[in-house]
Amino acid sequence: MAHEPMLSPEDVDRIHRWHEEADRGSRDESPRTFSYLGHTLVVPPQVMPISGTSALLGEAVLEEVREDDRVLDMGTGSGVNAILAASRSRDVLAVDINPHALAAARDNAERNGVGDRVTVLHSDVFSAVKGRFDLIVFDPPFRWFAPRDLFEAAITDEDYRAMKAFFRDARAHLTPRGRLLVFFGTSGDLPFLKRLAAEAGFTSEVLGRQELTRDGWRVEYFTFRMS
Repeated sequence: MAHEPMLSPEDVDRIHRWHEEADRGSRDESPRTFSYLGHTLVVPPQVMPISGTSALLGEAVLEEVREDDRVLDMGTGSGVNAILAASRSRDVLAVDINPHALAAARDNAERNGVGDRVTVLHSDVFSAVKGRFDLIVFDPPFRWFAPRDLFEAAITDEDYRAMKAFFRDARAHLTPRGRLLVFFGTSGDLPFLKRLAAEAGFTSEVLGRQELTRDGWRVEYFTFRMS
């Protein structure tokens, strides 16, 4: 079913325009190296780089993960949040659909000395995930458009198929003390994400918030703890 945004027509038009402008911009053609929250990560050009808002989720991961937590990093990308989680926990599963991301996540886990703590697996949402977790970290694609390539699959999720599947199935993969860390912003359909979470029975608490202004429009980013 086609997604009908819970946003004003003006905001929908702006998000579409931003997406097209970003697509016309240049992408990295070689790997980039990032120093991030005490770790070094190499991100290939086919994988989403670390951004100026990444720490809003990363810092929450460092604060939230307990030593005895079993952690799932859903849509791991370069492995950044799995690596942060593995600096606290010995049992971390990192999943993605992008083979370049999976290779980068494995390499980065080894590079940062946590390769024995992070298992990297190809999975479309929960399709290959077994068992239950004390913490699931989810940084979903913000936009509901069809991705044009694997790189765009990190930022676009056609009709929010993956996000719907995540909230439909997340509770079945949580332990009794399980909780979610979810990152999202107003450059996506935030009211829809909140509705999915509420319909799935989750309550939400804001752990972090960052505000940016682009083209005269205030954009807000949030890290939520959901339980």
